[in-house]
Order: sequence, then C-alpha cells, then structure tokens
Amino acid sequence: MNEENIYDIIIIGGGPAGLSAAQYAARMGMSTIVLDKSPLAGALASSNKIENYPGVMEPMTGPQLLELFKQQAISFGTRYIESLVVGAKLADEIKEVYAMDNTYKGRAVIIATGAMGRKPTIKGEKDLLGRGVSYCAVCDAAFYKNKVVCLVGESEEAIKESAVLARFADKVHFITTTNNTELLKHPTLSENKVNVLLNMRLVEIRGSDVVESIVLENKDDKTEIVLPADGIFMYLHGSRPIVDFLDYVVDISDDECIITNRMMETNIEGVFAAGDVTCVEVRQVVVAAANGCVAALSAEKYIHHRKRRRLAWG
Repeated sequence: MNEENIYDIIIIGGGPAGLSAAQYAARMGMSTIVLDKSPLAGALASSNKIENYPGVMEPMTGPQLLELFKQQAISFGTRYIESLVVGAKLADEIKEVYAMDNTYKGRAVIIATGAMGRKPTIKGEKDLLGRGVSYCAVCDAAFYKNKVVCLVGESEEAIKESAVLARFADKVHFITTTNNTELLKHPTLSENKVNVLLNMRLVEIRGSDVVESIVLENKDDKTEIVLPADGIFMYLHGSRPIVDFLDYVVDISDDECIITNRMMETNIEGVFAAGDVTCVEVRQVVVAAANGCVAALSAEKYIHHRKRRRLAWG
C-alpha cells in the first residue's frame, strides 16, 4: 500500500500488544500497519528466556518469541515498518502519525509503545537535551560527522545503534555498567571499531551550550575519568510509559499511563491503547497480547460503526 493511502489501523509499537493487535486486525480484513522503533527495544526483547507463554512448549528467548508474533501478523497481511514515531494528530476522523520516514494516515490508531522509558536522571542530562544529549542514533547520528560521541547502554538495541553512529562519527565510545568481556568480541562493536568501556557508570554530562565532556566512575575502585565528547546517546531503560510523542493529546494519568476503559478505548474516538503503556497491574506477555486482541476488536467495531464487537474465533 502506498504511504499516501489511508490505513484502517495504525499500530504504534511492535511488542506483544502491538503485534497481537496486528494479527487480529489484519485477519479481520483491515489494512494494518505496525510502526516499530526497533525489534530490539522493549521488555520482551530484553528477556533471555521465556517458557510460560501458552502453547510454547520449549523455552525460547524474548526476541525469538517476538519474531513469531511478527511473522504471524505479516502472514495475515500486516505491513511492518521499522521507524520511530515522533508525533501524532489524533483528534480528526483521519488520524495522522508522524514517523521518521513518513507520515501515515489511518482511521484508527492503537498505541502499544510499552513502558521502558525514563526521565532524565543523570546530572546535566536534562539541561543539555537536544544540545548533545540524544535518545535516537537514527535521528541524530548525521549531526556528528567526524566528531567524538558516546553511547551509554548494554542492550542489543544499544549495540545496533552504535553501528549507526560509527558510520558518521570519527570515534564512538560504548559505555556500559556490565563487566562482560564478551562485548569486546561482539561483531557489531569490533567490526565498527567502537571503543568499549566496561564496568563504568555515567555520573555527569558537562557542557555550557552543548555537550563537551562526560564523567565516568569505575564501579570497582570508584575512580572518575573525564572523557571529552561532542555528544552522548542514552540507551538506559526504566519503567516509565513511553508517551512523550503524544504531547498529552490523550488522557494521561498522574503516573503518565494512558487512561483506557476495559475495551482499551481512550478519551479520543478511534484511538486505543494496549499493554504496559496503560500501566497494567500485571506485566506479562500473555496480558499484553490479550490487551492487543481487545484493542483490535474495539478498533474494528469503531471503523465499521457497529454496536457490538465482532467475534474473531476461527
């Protein structure tokens, strides 16, 4: 489908809630697209072992289970795009979702971005945000051509983003709190000549108008070093719902959760939310998947102006 066309359902987030919603939506014949920041982001992608998901008889990693979700959704007709969503216009009948690669239009939107966000907590992080502090290498790497940048994190997503930075920056310092020496052998890091600093904690980001240096503390002996840098990319995870791109256009609770009713409907008609972004009391893959199912059924009812939800049994 051409990007200028209007989708029935746009799903923001490619975790278990978003991909389950995509399975149900596409299987019911609705044109469906999933916009996913990265298949390596999110709580499930960070899990090393899953063995309690119904129907999965052998243990598997979180990324393996996610890939099953994705391929099943695609097999029903879902379009999957890896792109960061940076904004949305949701009040009109035709909603617009602004991603890094394009603007997507749809009749309904399901928000399933999860809850691994965090507030700025490092000294200097908030003050220098947008002036050398970034959370997206794909978005900002080109600004650092022939410069020195740092990346803080230890996830597969962080490793992948370091390769993006290495295509532009003169030097990339990959900083992690772990003491896992296997990272030194990781092909993405070694092939891109990324300097890996193990067992280090970021203490402070320094600069006047822009980032000029960072302060690191060795976790063992507590000694500090000052590392000159033109920019720093943060890939630290927390438990905060990821709703920044919404700019409060839907109702958000004091805990920054998207407020929904039992059918995953938000305060805006045609906009739904599912999974950890709604601050469910039990954070499990099966619960997120169930939320995604309900959101898709509610979205289908909204699109077709029916009084009752369609049963999606086989």
